[in-house]
Amino acid sequence: MHNDADNQDDVTFEASEESENLKDPAETVKKLKEEIKTLRKEREEYLRGWQRCKADMVNAKKREEEERGEFVKFSRRELIKELLPALDSFHTAFGNKEAWEKVDLNWRMGVQYIYSQLIAVLEKHGVTLIDPKMGEPFDPKRHASIATVAVAEKEKDHTVAEVVAKGYALHGKILEPARVKIGEYK
Repeated sequence: MHNDADNQDDVTFEASEESENLKDPAETVKKLKEEIKTLRKEREEYLRGWQRCKADMVNAKKREEEERGEFVKFSRRELIKELLPALDSFHTAFGNKEAWEKVDLNWRMGVQYIYSQLIAVLEKHGVTLIDPKMGEPFDPKRHASIATVAVAEKEKDHTVAEVVAKGYALHGKILEPARVKIGEYK
């Protein structure tokens, strides 16, 4: 009974033109060992190349997914920018306290409800309101200075003295900076 394992141990040499020229079996073995060494080196090179290609492919897929996610995140940017003047109009209306208080209470509540619905939808899509507070340090990344106001106290230098218009960010990136007047100590 012959085993497959027994057959694997049997080594046979096929005659080739090159092997016929090499009469010495030791030289044939030496030549075959060199060939095996060369083939192993080539195999390792091919394996490393394949592994690099596979890693490059995985990384490319990750980058593509990240880029697609960023695209989707910011694809509504232009639409949102077109809605910002409407939000500014709400803020202007709410900011004029005297005129706003004269409006019928039910009507004011309805307008405030519409405003809160609009803000909720925009927040759901990554829009955040930049609403600086008085005395907050001026941040050129989030605020746009449109004027300076003289202040008597040194600690109010380069702080928000007045908010002219609120700003907006989309997923942390500034769409419109808040327009502010900053204090200037002299």
